[in-house]
Amino acid sequence: MAVDLLLGLQWGDEGKGKIVDVLTSKYDIIARFQGGPNAGHTLVFNGRKHVLHTIPSGIFHDDTINLVGNGVVIDPVIFKKELDKLDEQDVDYKKSLLISRKAHIILPTHRLLDAASETAKGKAKIGSTLKGIGPTYMDKTGRNGIRVGDIELADWKTKYRALANKHQAMIDFYNVDIQYDLEELEAEFFEAIETLKSLQFIDSEEYVHQAQKAGKSILAEGAQGSLLDIDFGTYPYVTSSNTTAAGACTGLGVAPNSIGKVYGIFKAYTTRVGSGPFPTELFDADGETMGRVGHEFGATTGRPRRCGWLDLVALRYACQVNGVTELIMMKGDVLSGFKTLKVCTSYKYKGEDISHLPYNIEEQNVTPVYTELKGWDADLTGMTEASQLPAALNDYVTFLEDQLNIPITVVSVGPDRKQTIVRS
Repeated sequence: MAVDLLLGLQWGDEGKGKIVDVLTSKYDIIARFQGGPNAGHTLVFNGRKHVLHTIPSGIFHDDTINLVGNGVVIDPVIFKKELDKLDEQDVDYKKSLLISRKAHIILPTHRLLDAASETAKGKAKIGSTLKGIGPTYMDKTGRNGIRVGDIELADWKTKYRALANKHQAMIDFYNVDIQYDLEELEAEFFEAIETLKSLQFIDSEEYVHQAQKAGKSILAEGAQGSLLDIDFGTYPYVTSSNTTAAGACTGLGVAPNSIGKVYGIFKAYTTRVGSGPFPTELFDADGETMGRVGHEFGATTGRPRRCGWLDLVALRYACQVNGVTELIMMKGDVLSGFKTLKVCTSYKYKGEDISHLPYNIEEQNVTPVYTELKGWDADLTGMTEASQLPAALNDYVTFLEDQLNIPITVVSVGPDRKQTIVRS
């Protein structure tokens, strides 16, 4: 059976967690395939807000298996904190949460390396979440990493010590003032490792293969966004994994010809956390309104998000790279009250009008070209049917569909799982 994908199409924070939660009832297995605790997937239901960082967003559904795939990097300390919060809500995750033995582990020294590297960059910093993601992926590609399966082996602490010592030498090389107590960090880390060992470890690629053969429905849950992809994002201001559809193949062991639907999620406007180019960024009252009404603060870092108009050049690019089959528009409610909306439909790039994403989109090279559309005033948050949506919002959605040539099948009008409108 085909594996469906759910991906963010912008710079992350699109609302993937909510939509996975909404779609979970249709799937037997929800599988994370890349990233780590730098992700923050927010779910709201029954009057409560839940933020997940590494655990798949289907965990609150009793009959769904949640798989952390080989492409994910796991911080045992953060993972334990997530589990503790699930314990508070009586979620029986031990029967439904599976961990790939091939997933890599974030060590305390990975986080320290991340902080030292970012500090050393000064004004050139990339805006890392400082969760140790980059250094962990560097060890993975450098063939030095420690994987979940290693902690089942008798000599794994010897391997740990060798790698941690190497990291400490690298931290010293940066020659920056990073205050830390490694002994304290390691005590917390090894306690969390014991918690991790209480979960089910599996050979995930075989598990997924057998599930496909058995006709199980699988949804692969992406983290971050397509414009943060290590290959296709706005490099070097990107994450350290493949956030696009190709990442699901390498992060789960899924063959390319077994990919089914590709759900692409985007906000009705654009946001970005941290450094990096952002052609449609606003520095005026409109941008401030988007941030305030949309509660635009990072779920992982708490940092305020930069806000701007929807960039169709970048969104079209993300759709092409991922092979998106259906679009889901989030936060349509945030744009209520704007008399006029702007959508970037092309760029002026070095004096030429272009509609594709060029190699460099820094502000000195790119000027957005906008199309203006009529806004709407209605409060969308209580609406439950597509027929209730204001005409101007329907016109906005139709304009985007015509520009992208992909149907927008869902419009989100609030953070709760119930505030989700399915369009025919």
